[in-house]
Amino acid sequence: MNPSLTFTVAFTAGVLSFLSPCVLPLIPSYATFVTGMSLDELTERSERRGQVQRAVLVHGGLFILGFSLVFMTLGASATVLGGLLRMYSDWVGRIGGLILLFFGAYLLGLFRIGAFGRDARVHLADKPVGYVGSLVVGIAFGAGWTPCIGPVLGGILTLAATQGSIGQGIGLLAAYSAGLAVPFILATLLLDRFIGGFARMRRVIPWVNRVSGAILIALGLLLISGSMARLSGILARWTPAFLLDRL
Repeated sequence: MNPSLTFTVAFTAGVLSFLSPCVLPLIPSYATFVTGMSLDELTERSERRGQVQRAVLVHGGLFILGFSLVFMTLGASATVLGGLLRMYSDWVGRIGGLILLFFGAYLLGLFRIGAFGRDARVHLADKPVGYVGSLVVGIAFGAGWTPCIGPVLGGILTLAATQGSIGQGIGLLAAYSAGLAVPFILATLLLDRFIGGFARMRRVIPWVNRVSGAILIALGLLLISGSMARLSGILARWTPAFLLDRL
């Protein structure tokens, strides 16, 4: 399977998870909690702006590292499980495709599962002190939000189970984490604009789940039909040689 295809899908899934109703409305709260700054401090435009941005990058980066470690560990586990079943690779692909169809149908709103509508996040009354605290909060986020972003994350873990090596599985979940991380950092650095535009973004949120569901259903059908490899081959022919050399 063409790594560029799966990594692009994983990164897009991360962005869609960021835009989901589970994550997007809580970004201001997480931004203030992780950095230890008030909303006014994060949105002010003054001579302290450079100091605020450094704090966002450092503490936000550690927060991102925390949840990335959780997701990449899950990716490695999924790939190991898929490797143990390598002799049944055709069936792994078909069953994985059915799982993706299930998650896709859920995100399209064809049925409801209560567990996916809740989160099991760790509620910390006070953030642990310092840089380690930001890392711990990131780990808590990664572990606690898994049920709520489960359909999309589960779809990426299903893809990870079809990868040929643990490194590819970890890379896939690293790409997913990056899809969450990039908009998080941008939204925190530009929190005043994020808050100002959130009212307009609210109308888009219901469509995020639908787009995610459509992507998972398309991937599921490709896995079930065995067409994923053919699609990867087609895309590989259109990929510039200098990019292929780096994949």
